Amino acid sequence: MIDFVQRWTADWARLGLHADAAWRDRLLASYAEPGRHYYTLQHLAECLELCAQVEHLAAHPGEVALALWFHDAVYVPTARDNEARSAQWAREALRAAGADPAVVARVETLIMATCHHGAPPDGDAHLVVDIDLAILGAAPARFAKYDQQVRAEYAAVPLDVYRQKRRAVLLSFLNRPALYTTPALHARFDRQARLNLRHAVASSSPDAL
Repeated sequence: MIDFVQRWTADWARLGLHADAAWRDRLLASYAEPGRHYYTLQHLAECLELCAQVEHLAAHPGEVALALWFHDAVYVPTARDNEARSAQWAREALRAAGADPAVVARVETLIMATCHHGAPPDGDAHLVVDIDLAILGAAPARFAKYDQQVRAEYAAVPLDVYRQKRRAVLLSFLNRPALYTTPALHARFDRQARLNLRHAVASSSPDAL
């Protein structure tokens, strides 16, 4: 597992800002909430680890890293404003640290890109979205675990309803011309992601009920 304490300090230092331990602890507590199943410390660690591998592709790597720290700070399965509320956390933390308003605005934009509605607005947003969706291209065992974790997030939804809605979401990804818009991550994850998605769609089809 990634050293969250060390990484938090290093990521703020890239922006020349002081790393507030209170915000770090608030974030880690949020990702560790017992009601979460996928959007957990595991997901945060996976995103930050991949970010470290591809940060050379970012125009503003420190901003990309902080956006990933905050992108699922707030998560309620049935809510439609999780990203906006998560961006608000980031805005408050960055402003308290004295960040330049342009930095605050870019980090907010990166977080909002993880709504996955339409094409991301710029290069760093492409990278953040691709990192967030890297789970789709994970090894089959990890993808299967992810699928179970997502189902657990929506345990209150009847299975037949869940499968119908989940299938629609998976198909929306599968039908994209490109799942990943960063060339390096496309090459790394696209093929496996499509295999995973096809299997998951087949498993959620009416015939599988």
